[in-house]
Amino acid sequence: MSLLEIKNLHANIGEKIILRGINLSVNAGEVHAIMGPNGSGKSTLCQVLGGRDGFEVTEGSVEFDGLNLLDMETEDRANAGLLLGFQHPVEIPGVKNIYLLKESLNAQRKARGLGELDTFAFMKQVRELVKSMQMDDAFLHRGVNAGFSGGEKKRNEILQMLLLQPKLALLDETDSGLDIDALKIVSEGINRLRGSDRGIVLVTHYQRLLSYVEPDFVHILYKGQIIKSGDKSLALQLEAEGYEDILKAAS
Repeated sequence: MSLLEIKNLHANIGEKIILRGINLSVNAGEVHAIMGPNGSGKSTLCQVLGGRDGFEVTEGSVEFDGLNLLDMETEDRANAGLLLGFQHPVEIPGVKNIYLLKESLNAQRKARGLGELDTFAFMKQVRELVKSMQMDDAFLHRGVNAGFSGGEKKRNEILQMLLLQPKLALLDETDSGLDIDALKIVSEGINRLRGSDRGIVLVTHYQRLLSYVEPDFVHILYKGQIIKSGDKSLALQLEAEGYEDILKAAS
């Protein structure tokens, strides 16, 4: 059974139609990359799956781990194991990183019938992850993303992902704004999440991320539909030739 099964998904924001029939199946253990020109609906797809307000699903279905995702509240989707990494992570001044991490983890554990993690066990776990992301412990005591550089924000999101261990991670342009060193660190974090019991969906414009996080499947999204799918060689083709010929064929 698929971990994520999207069938004929249509979605609007206001009167603007963005998704026009998305079909996508993601099995546990797979990494899928979604590419496409600006304005194709890539970020909208992630936000609809994450449960962001303002989008209206007008047709289609989404099943996540056997559950009807579209009937679930945003927090229930998170507790069920879905994580959305934002293209532009928001800043939350006044809320320390460490408090957000601890409350998020314990809320997830509670939803799964587990007890709260004690402070000692939590700190040991989170400090190991901070070290692996080449971040300083001082980041834990700063406001969430407040004053962080673009690369620090993205590393902070991967830190959250590794702590929460989602069943499905939707990462919307995680490579955006990263220099080569930060890209390698973020990619290593994504690869540590890979496993036979979880799936990853990467939205990206560039082959460079896929050189470090090798996808099982690459999909091209255009005008709200997936118009072509293939293996990692499809991303290499796009890097070399661009979208023109593929979009002409689809038209």
